[in-house]
Amino acid sequence: MTDRPAAARALWTLLEPLHAVTYFSPEPLAALKEAGYRGFWMGYFAGRGAPLGAASPELVHALFYNFTLSHVARALPDAWSFAPPAAALGARLDGSVAALRRLVGAGLAEGEGVVRAAELAMRAASHTPIEGRALFAANRSVPVPSSPLALLWHAATLLREHRGDGHVAVLTAAGITGREAHVLHALTSGTPAEVYAAARELGEGEWEALCEDLALRGLVADGEATELGRDVKAVIEEQTDRLAAVAYATLSDAELDELMELLRPLARAVVAGGEIPVKSPIGIDLDAVVAEPS
Repeated sequence: MTDRPAAARALWTLLEPLHAVTYFSPEPLAALKEAGYRGFWMGYFAGRGAPLGAASPELVHALFYNFTLSHVARALPDAWSFAPPAAALGARLDGSVAALRRLVGAGLAEGEGVVRAAELAMRAASHTPIEGRALFAANRSVPVPSSPLALLWHAATLLREHRGDGHVAVLTAAGITGREAHVLHALTSGTPAEVYAAARELGEGEWEALCEDLALRGLVADGEATELGRDVKAVIEEQTDRLAAVAYATLSDAELDELMELLRPLARAVVAGGEIPVKSPIGIDLDAVVAEPS
């Protein structure tokens, strides 16, 4: 019998690159700019937040979890005066699909493997309960695209936001704030602090203050994760995987294996394109994408 939490983690590793072109590839970035949004961060918060409607900075700050409110508030609600949420939804979808088509090539993009992967992934996403998964529920409410590659991107987005909602719930229950989660992940994964300074405006002063707060709970000492800190992080990841696994309840073990096999060449092609940073706050292990399955 398939280890469902382990499968959920493996599928996240394979689905995340397909979704993440939204943030790093030129086509979606250009599409959001053409829609009217100014600068990377306005496009980011508008694109990812658009399923919520004309969301307030407070709502996006709460659901995205690890940005500062001031960072979000520099983009929202002003973004909606430049273009409505519907424009952001169209731009992120069209741009992401164009990026995937370029990165994986026409042969894969138009092949039967994409059709089947989209069918399996969307079946999983559409049969998953939405209770307690606000960002997942918002994405479930947007129109479902019809073309196979667009449908696969949409399903990947649904499943990653479902996982993200569960991850936030686990962090909240563990008493780990979004900013603390960055530090704990960095100290247990080897991700440089500079990554968070650039991508999350997490400067040296805040970093040190967060380390001090985590040290009071025994999770950090002398700027490094303690054994307890590593144990807490491991439990958070295990619980996240367990909560994410419910998204695949409608798929059989054989279908889970089939989905992973179908996604692997697509994810590898995207990673080989070099547009997704090796180290980013997303936390994905790109080496695991290109590695041969055990």
